[in-house]
Amino acid sequence: MTVQRSLRALAIASVISLLAVGGSSPYAQAEATNVPAGIQLSKDLGLADPSAEINITVHLKLNDKAAFDKAVDALYDPASPTFHKWMTNADLKMYAPTENQRQAVRKELENHGLTILSTDPIGFTIRAHGTLANVESAFNTEIHQFQHNGKVFRANVRNAQLGGEAGNYVSTVAGLESHQVRPLYARALNPRTQKPFAPVPLSKLGKASSFPTGFITTQCLFAPTTYTLEYGTPPVLPEGVYTGTVYEQSGVPCAYQPQQLQTAYGLNAVYEQGLNGTGQTIVLVEGYGYPTIEKDANAYFKLTGLPLLNKSNFSIVYPQGKPNPNLGILTGWNIEIALDVQSAHSIAPGANIVVVVTNGEDSEDFQNSIAYVANNGLGNSVSNSYEEDLDLIAGPLEQTSWDEAIEVATAQGITVNFSSGDSGDNGLGTPLGAPGVPAVAPHATAIGGTSILNDAKHPGSTITTSWGDTLTFLAGGYSLYDPPIPIGLIGGGGGGESVFWPKPSWQASLPGKGRQTPDVSALADPYTGVTLVVTVNGQQQLQCCWGGTSLSSPIFTAFWALANQQAGHPLGQAAPAIAALPYGGVQDVLPTTDSTPKNVSGVITDSSGSTTYSASGLFEPFLYSNKGFTSAFLPIDAGDVIDFGFGIDSSLTVKHGWDNATGWGTPNGLTFIYAVGGAATANKK
Repeated sequence: MTVQRSLRALAIASVISLLAVGGSSPYAQAEATNVPAGIQLSKDLGLADPSAEINITVHLKLNDKAAFDKAVDALYDPASPTFHKWMTNADLKMYAPTENQRQAVRKELENHGLTILSTDPIGFTIRAHGTLANVESAFNTEIHQFQHNGKVFRANVRNAQLGGEAGNYVSTVAGLESHQVRPLYARALNPRTQKPFAPVPLSKLGKASSFPTGFITTQCLFAPTTYTLEYGTPPVLPEGVYTGTVYEQSGVPCAYQPQQLQTAYGLNAVYEQGLNGTGQTIVLVEGYGYPTIEKDANAYFKLTGLPLLNKSNFSIVYPQGKPNPNLGILTGWNIEIALDVQSAHSIAPGANIVVVVTNGEDSEDFQNSIAYVANNGLGNSVSNSYEEDLDLIAGPLEQTSWDEAIEVATAQGITVNFSSGDSGDNGLGTPLGAPGVPAVAPHATAIGGTSILNDAKHPGSTITTSWGDTLTFLAGGYSLYDPPIPIGLIGGGGGGESVFWPKPSWQASLPGKGRQTPDVSALADPYTGVTLVVTVNGQQQLQCCWGGTSLSSPIFTAFWALANQQAGHPLGQAAPAIAALPYGGVQDVLPTTDSTPKNVSGVITDSSGSTTYSASGLFEPFLYSNKGFTSAFLPIDAGDVIDFGFGIDSSLTVKHGWDNATGWGTPNGLTFIYAVGGAATANKK
């Protein structure tokens, strides 16, 4: 280990020791020592611009927070008389602070130049607007800009406390520490050129109303073959002879149309039971929006034979007012929204879809949108395909404000699902501290990622692995690599153990002390991903191949809408319900073996002799304790050959039962829907 890596490991260990769960509760920490410990791992860019205008949401202390938490937990306890008897706004108001307390907080904020924007309908929060100078004055702190792994965020460097008596009535604050939210989509690229597969302009399809043939295939893997990698006039050394399965031998990208995805998840039998999402609403929380959301989606659904969107089953809501929609295109949210709408509708084509669009990218904007969904009863299945930063970095104000917003939705029978991340353990080399915020919040459901591959040995069957795309270059530029060059992870589902949140009660059987993620998983690998239609520079394009946990979140959220329909009532937060299922309620993702001749292995002969490389040996630097994976040749061209590993997700590993790569597994058709819906229905009788 280099000195630089040693110092980084020491710094991380120091921060973990400061954050590690145990002792005082996170809520007590937010009140007493709410300076983020993660700023020790970040570069201090100095004072934030005091004239910058921001919004904040002040969360007030409830009149009995412990009783509220206990009441919410009881809603998810099958033995409780209140099981699934969701709270109304009137029920929630019983826990609200007094009007005098709210007015004291409002007055204190106004005394420091802040403008009150709103108070939520149940009286839990107050939203205000002002400059950073106003906020620093009100909360007796100093706010700096920080940078970590290319991400810039702001945070307080002194403990933040609202002045006067009003400070006694504040629980936490959203927006004071703030991170920019970014979507978590990923696209399959040529590993050598870093270019995507060429899109097809819809104008080239003319009046065609069906998906173009030859654009994608679900045959990702082909039968084993042998590659002799020898460049020059034979005989020449070095020479590599490798044998193994081949990925994308035909040059046609591997991806799924909606009907193929439905088949992979056993949904045909679900639809035969009349379960297609009718009567349910899927809510997608997005940034900025873009002008052609419905037009693009309907173009895709026309090609794939799905019902079209219209004013009766599709709407867009702007909680903070309409933003400039071109910002959605400039920041990539157009891709995210297209992916979310088109994939959610592909799984639950009978459900209504509501797109809730923020007017900014600060974390507070998204928290406000989630609160708007809950306060206005927009839907019971909410997907959030984004992340702001690591559990290791985000501090007490940020983490607790997220969970307080989500807990209100949880109390009302709403599942708020989040993508778990697209970078495995985020380079920490350990799952501790690696989860993303807000997926790691105790009242959130974290959705991880998988790959879905055809089984080349058993036609008609599929292989599901964790999403962890890892590369080793065997040859490049018409030159054999001797030894092979390990490149490492290029994308994988996030997961791991929180150093901030303790395990919720429904994770008592899991290892560690902190909240574990993910809870469940679905397709996320862009190299076994999906297509979409999106308008680019005025031209509608059919694009391939998209994924990321931005895909798995709307897929699972749509699945949950089907389960709600079957149950006949909202099932609430998905995570505790899934954790309570007997084995088989979800399809466990198990490690595949590298002991068969299907995975790539080989021998390099050079002037020093011959060296054998086993399937595991080609990925040895990245395996950690995970030796189960699927690997295949990716022959870009005659001079560029790659060993592509599926299911090697950094230090996150797949095991029997729950694991930090895929959670409890993936939903599987009627088995899953009846398990979560049927059990809930039985308990209500």
